[in-house]
Amino acid sequence: MALVSKTSTPRLGKALKRAFFGRNVREVAHDLIGATMLVDGVGGRIVEVEAYHHTEPAAHSYNGPTPRNQVMFGPPGFAYVYRSYGIHWCVNFVCEAEGSAAAVLIRALEPTHGIAAMRRSRHLQDVHALCSGPGKLTEALGITIAHNALPLDRPPIALHARTEDLEVATGIRIGITKAVELPWRYGVRGSKFLSKPFPK
Repeated sequence: MALVSKTSTPRLGKALKRAFFGRNVREVAHDLIGATMLVDGVGGRIVEVEAYHHTEPAAHSYNGPTPRNQVMFGPPGFAYVYRSYGIHWCVNFVCEAEGSAAAVLIRALEPTHGIAAMRRSRHLQDVHALCSGPGKLTEALGITIAHNALPLDRPPIALHARTEDLEVATGIRIGITKAVELPWRYGVRGSKFLSKPFPK
């Protein structure tokens, strides 16, 4: 199902509290599709995510806590931000009970709020390319290491539940070499804002 057009600003659903994230990471990942993520009022609908859990080797937490991933081992409902390949930031939402070290990587958004600001940050006009990847969306929203360990239900971050039914696609995760068989990537089937289409 297609989401809203690029020119509309949809109404926001109920605010998501930290308790929302204290569940199985795959359930949270599924339920985040269609939710709205805002940072200082700029953002959009989440159209693609990936789930990670400490029991599988693709997760940063697989080998235990480090200074970088420490927030993953804390309580749910906080942001985990890290630099990927020394180039761009990635933002994750910590899930499950404290010590479980699970998180959802936010891979793509459909821009709905503050599009002009995103275009300035990304130095491009194509709305479909503003947030079509984990590094692109953090640049568009101004997310940096300064947002690491911030709560997901307090400013500058706000999350709102989806307000409509949509078809959630699943598939294998992207850009990893371990646990590649797990179908832990979730997204809006047919969305024009994905980092990569889902197989039909």
